[in-house]
Amino acid sequence: MNSMKINRRSVLKGLAAGGLLGPSGWQAAAKAGNRSNAPRRVIFFLQNNGFHPQTAIPAGLSSTGSLVGQELPEHINPLQAYTERMNIVHGLHGRHAHPDHSAFFGALGGYDGGPRTPPRGATIDHVLSQELPQTVYPHLCLGMAPLETMRTRPTEASLSAAGAGQKIFMECNPVNVYRMIFGSVASPEIQKQYAAESSILEQVEQMAKKGAESIPAVAGQSVYDQYVRSFDGINGLRQRLANESSRLKKFSPQFDAQFTNPEFETDWHDAMLEIGISMLKADMTNVLTIGSGLGGVYGSWQGLGVETTGHTLGHINQPTSDMWVKIRQYNCQMMVKMIKALESVPEGGGTMMDNTLIVYTSSCGDRQHSKGDDWPFITIGDWGGRIKTGQYINDGGDRPNNAFYATLLNALDIKVDRFNMDKKAAAMHDPRTGPIKELLA
Repeated sequence: MNSMKINRRSVLKGLAAGGLLGPSGWQAAAKAGNRSNAPRRVIFFLQNNGFHPQTAIPAGLSSTGSLVGQELPEHINPLQAYTERMNIVHGLHGRHAHPDHSAFFGALGGYDGGPRTPPRGATIDHVLSQELPQTVYPHLCLGMAPLETMRTRPTEASLSAAGAGQKIFMECNPVNVYRMIFGSVASPEIQKQYAAESSILEQVEQMAKKGAESIPAVAGQSVYDQYVRSFDGINGLRQRLANESSRLKKFSPQFDAQFTNPEFETDWHDAMLEIGISMLKADMTNVLTIGSGLGGVYGSWQGLGVETTGHTLGHINQPTSDMWVKIRQYNCQMMVKMIKALESVPEGGGTMMDNTLIVYTSSCGDRQHSKGDDWPFITIGDWGGRIKTGQYINDGGDRPNNAFYATLLNALDIKVDRFNMDKKAAAMHDPRTGPIKELLA
């Protein structure tokens, strides 16, 4: 297959695009220590162009109450069987994140975002990846976009961060990420390509280390040192994955036409989901972040019969749109697929899903061109008994989405009053402190 040929230039070009040279979850040090087995993992699923509350709240519900027995809106009705195991959280805001088209890093960071604004601090998904039991690849970020975008932009950084200025890149091309993760246990052809890539990367690392010896001890050296450490991290990750070959082989997705010959972008979206599920089932990652639309105005779902794409979709009224019914139901079907996959794997006295939390939201609150007045969340799973479920929670509208993220930390017994919000910002945006108590078991 000519399209799969490996050469030094193509490998380095892919790395220079940013995905493997930027800080990522696998670079961070383990902090979890001897934590108990539950909870173990969390999945963040963000859909771009907003999440209108009318598409998520059962008719007639306005104040906090039970979801059990309630009929879910059409947009999310694939989740109907899970009302006892889910929460719908309403009445949080993200005004301080200035979302408009998107809050970008601010969506999961709870701070001022923007299309050209670097992250101001670590996002909640990365923070949790450091607190949950450690895995080979603690934080895996996957991006879903139009087919051509996924082909030409194999990585994108817009949602997750390891700290101030430290972007975490989403992997957006399923062929590339499959080869990176499962290359050592794939078909003979892919294994050969994987070995060639590994050889190139090891050579580059050695060349980079030799180059570092000739650089004077000036400010530029620290930048070059980071460059060297990045290659060391890449090669270390590949080795650690190869060391887990038996588990990777057991849970590896089938590398079929869905990967190699996609007709629609949804074929590659589904392939990405298969990779994420496989990594979770193999216990190779403890945090999975999915960015549908890459956290911006991108987005295409022609495989669902939705012809409108991108920014134009964001200007369509979601509660009355058949197109948004299809997109939202597709998201929910993806979550159901994850639930069923994790339920199929025993863990402790139950299944992997018993120790998992799924969080579904948007990168810009309730709608496109939002002021962030409303930022709904759906959670699925009780996270090892740490989260109450079966609830509709209306938090009143005066607290920011940071309060939800602080709640997740408190569920791990990390006692914080706020997440990424100092007293000055809280004086403007958060009149209360502490977690959302209705969520904590």
